[in-house]
Amino acid sequence: MRNRWWPARRRSAVVAAVLAVCAALTIGPGGPAAPAHAASTARVMENLGRGVVAVRSSSTRVLVSWRLLGLDPDGIGFNVYRAAGSGSYTKLNSGVLTGGTNYTDSTADLTQDNSYRVAPVVNGTEQTAGAAFTLTANHATEPVVRVPIHAGGQVKFTWVGDLDGDGEYDYVVDRQTSPQTLEAYTGKGTFLWSMNMGVNSENQDNIEPGAATVDVGNWDGVTVYDFDGDGYAEVAVRIAYGVTFGDGTTWTHGDSSRQWMAILDGRTGALRSYAAIPADYISDGPLAARMGVAYLNGTTPSLVAFMKNRKDDGSFNLMIGAWKFDGDSLDRQWIWERGDTDAPDGHNTRAIDVNGDGTDEIAEIGFVLNSDGTLRYSLGPKGIIHGDRFYIADMDPSRSGLEGYGIQQENTSGLLEYYYDASTGSVIWQHYGAVTDVGRGLAADIDSRYPGMETWSFSGLYNAPANTLTQSGTSLEPWPALSLYWDGDLTAELLNDGKIEKWDPTDPTTSGSLPRLVSTWKYGAVNASQGVNPTFVGDIMGDWREEAVYTDAAYDQLIIFTTDQPTSTRLYTLAQNPAYRNGMTFKGYMQSYAPDYFLGAGMSTPPRPNITYAP
Repeated sequence: MRNRWWPARRRSAVVAAVLAVCAALTIGPGGPAAPAHAASTARVMENLGRGVVAVRSSSTRVLVSWRLLGLDPDGIGFNVYRAAGSGSYTKLNSGVLTGGTNYTDSTADLTQDNSYRVAPVVNGTEQTAGAAFTLTANHATEPVVRVPIHAGGQVKFTWVGDLDGDGEYDYVVDRQTSPQTLEAYTGKGTFLWSMNMGVNSENQDNIEPGAATVDVGNWDGVTVYDFDGDGYAEVAVRIAYGVTFGDGTTWTHGDSSRQWMAILDGRTGALRSYAAIPADYISDGPLAARMGVAYLNGTTPSLVAFMKNRKDDGSFNLMIGAWKFDGDSLDRQWIWERGDTDAPDGHNTRAIDVNGDGTDEIAEIGFVLNSDGTLRYSLGPKGIIHGDRFYIADMDPSRSGLEGYGIQQENTSGLLEYYYDASTGSVIWQHYGAVTDVGRGLAADIDSRYPGMETWSFSGLYNAPANTLTQSGTSLEPWPALSLYWDGDLTAELLNDGKIEKWDPTDPTTSGSLPRLVSTWKYGAVNASQGVNPTFVGDIMGDWREEAVYTDAAYDQLIIFTTDQPTSTRLYTLAQNPAYRNGMTFKGYMQSYAPDYFLGAGMSTPPRPNITYAP
């Protein structure tokens, strides 16, 4: 194992200015001052707007939903306004709304356009309303927002980020053509730019892809985030000879095996900076990559990449690297190479603060790196090997810290799944059986009868904190695909092959049942990632509940499923929780992610996130 550290050469002037004023920042409109230590410890994150969205939930009703922000003051209320056609805005609620951040409008004339906007109320004083959302005349009754995109090839992934600086999420999509392309759109569907990945994206083998190939197997090679804190998201992409950027310029450096990390302007697709990927393993060909974001210094984001290529004997080289973009240059911070270290990897990467010190660690299914790129611990010596899926979350609210849950692929010991302390790697329990490729596993609170989260693969449904079997693996149990917060209670729903479902463990006729809430194909959506998943899942509009992004069969429309169910539960948007927002940046084999607090039945009010907003 080798670790190399390069400190970043400079800090962005924009980020420096942000950090300098953090101590004077107010928490939301009219709220108390942030603590004095915020300038040195708070994370600079997106300055999101209210994310207002409206969907027609019945022939006469519209659900309007909006964000509670992470730094909103306690007791903030809201007023909801509607404008019909070209008319003026009229307040709909009689009293200030202080419950769940959603409102059911049953008085609108739905034969005409209706625009909705939301104004915060702080200490009895109404603040300026945010951007409006328009529900078009005679709109279909559907839990869907439709965003037009250009017609083109199949889309596997969608990334989100505020490309244009308006406080709302925009979209970057891939096209699984040959050569591949990336395209960027505003949140309303205005086309921004396209990038051609070139001749080195034509090899789309899922194990040994081309040097510029994106989105095959568990490799993505792209992520989207505001890396320099200027209020505009950049697009990070692994590049090689022959790519053409969004402004029409072509990368002609090197040969077809040399690779670079590139930072693109999110508004234009133009190259802003780049850094060479180390060529230590170039004799075995280009490195496939999966990419995301981590706050390695606790305050500003870094680009993180998990990279592998295959040797002639069938084994793999593994390199993990971190880079910092300061608005000018892209500087490599460190590189970690596995070498002969017993450090098992899998098909997803997570960046999360496992020990609560304010800085993120980089987690794989069988090992964790510290924020400086040194090995924190490995589960390999404890019998853990390769597996497809793992999760890190506060699964046990009665226990300090975070827990991990993972599954195994043909572990010769018969180990199927395991549960462990995410900070130390100490194994808490393990389940054994016949040697098999477990393939799927999930962690979420889906049974309110037991405190904490459930974990399950195909050996039965377990309450993780107590290691209690709540549903036998031989009887009905939910498929361990993706979790999704949708219906408004605090237990999670499930998203499986186009079906949003709700596990009911108390059904006496079947020892549990799985009623369906939504069938995505009824609204024209087609599966994408791994043939069963959407292109993205996460909290990107409305209140704290999550959206699932699909395309239609013509690949000329994003179909964004957003809840049409009211709720009295009030939580700040998941996208401003540090652990959750990091999770939104990683792809791999698509897996759910969680905030760094326990989210489930009986939960406590989560603490205010330790963040500040970019300009």
